[in-house]
Amino acid sequence: MRSGQQAALGKDLLDFMDALAIETAILVGYDWGGRACCIVAALWPERVDRLVSIGGYNIQNIPASRQPEPADIERRYWYQWYFNTERGRQGLAQNRREICRMLWEMWSPNWRFDDATFDRTAAAFDNPDFVDIVIHSYRHRFKAAPGNPKLEAIEDQLAQQPKIGVPSVILHGACDGVDVAAGSEQAYRHFTGPYSRRVVPVAGHFLPREAAKDVVEAVVGAIA
Repeated sequence: MRSGQQAALGKDLLDFMDALAIETAILVGYDWGGRACCIVAALWPERVDRLVSIGGYNIQNIPASRQPEPADIERRYWYQWYFNTERGRQGLAQNRREICRMLWEMWSPNWRFDDATFDRTAAAFDNPDFVDIVIHSYRHRFKAAPGNPKLEAIEDQLAQQPKIGVPSVILHGACDGVDVAAGSEQAYRHFTGPYSRRVVPVAGHFLPREAAKDVVEAVVGAIA
């Protein structure tokens, strides 16, 4: 099964660490990658030295996913509703680069990337699994598609919104066009260990590209 559900992302990261014989690591990620990092930190904390999660507590609250958000948040998630339709699946298949570039521009309004920068990443959108996994992710999170039965035990744990006890730094771009910075203000409730949150001025969604220095400082700096 080509699964985009959050349990698959977390298990993939854990399996990757196992394959490389990495016992413990500093995990750094944003968006889907941040979700994978948060899942490993929550469920397998013995494998994590430190967590740098861009965007906050990225584990989805799927049991509550059908509850409406404020209008501005719903507007920012238009593409997620689009991908929950058959038209959206076909649109992503036919216009994958156009859709993704538009999302980059919306999510990071102050980042002036060039064609070469986009094209280096866009090659991944041609992967034959790309559409299936993206569509499954955005449907599963709203209970509109079944998950992989092999991952249900992990999904059951994630449905409880497990807390993260490893030392953690939250970063958030002040101008993030999809996940507004205010959305991580209450993230501390999900953390029980040493914790710090920093909002990066001007930057949007792609902090590793837009504010690499801030990400590096979060990895090597003190938490407090």
